[in-house]
Amino acid sequence: MKEQDSGKLIAIVEDDPDVARIIEQVLADFGFRTLWCRSGGDLLRRLRNLSPALCIIDLGLPDMDGIEAMQRVRAQTACGIMILTGRAHVSDRVMGLELGADDYVLKPFEPRELVARVRSILRRRESASEQTPSQIAHFGGWRFNLANNTLGAPDGNEQVLSTAEAELLKVFVSHPNRILQREKLMGSRDVGPSDRAIDVRVSRLRRKLEPDAESPSFIKTVYGAGYLFLAAVEWHEGDAGNGH
Repeated sequence: MKEQDSGKLIAIVEDDPDVARIIEQVLADFGFRTLWCRSGGDLLRRLRNLSPALCIIDLGLPDMDGIEAMQRVRAQTACGIMILTGRAHVSDRVMGLELGADDYVLKPFEPRELVARVRSILRRRESASEQTPSQIAHFGGWRFNLANNTLGAPDGNEQVLSTAEAELLKVFVSHPNRILQREKLMGSRDVGPSDRAIDVRVSRLRRKLEPDAESPSFIKTVYGAGYLFLAAVEWHEGDAGNGH
């Protein structure tokens, strides 16, 4: 086990006590602290006083849909989010990833695989936070603040990217004008040939960055090879507090 994982708090939002107990036990075996919430409302109340590193959210909650719970968590905290569900529909998975989930695990699950996915999310997030945190990337009239995941548009409007979107854009601005394979864009997570998570994230980022997402000017698809971020990127430091 990696030492930096030890003691990190993982919130488990699951109304089935047996499933929650399995998750708590396996995470404890790997040194994590856990917080069990039976409902979305229970989690949102706890988040007022606690800052978990990751929330594992079941889609079938008693008080609200897990997608709604995830959106409310995302609006309240910058923690990682893993969806855990028995719903096998592709539409549920795509919707979860589009709305900012870092990963999606189906029930029944292998406990050790769940831990591996948890550690992969935390590893990616730590790597992203360590990458030139004081720098701001400027390209095509846009500015991307790596310290707080803020994306500023040419017209001055700003929006905060989700963790997954920010991680992806960090890779793009750090490697402009180069074809990047999907495996590179997913970071340390293993990517299978049928894994479409990266394509979902690219699509989501395009909708925020491109005037015409159907005919992108920045993020180009290179069929059979990967993606290309077509832009001249300039780096600036120390203007994190400025509006431009």
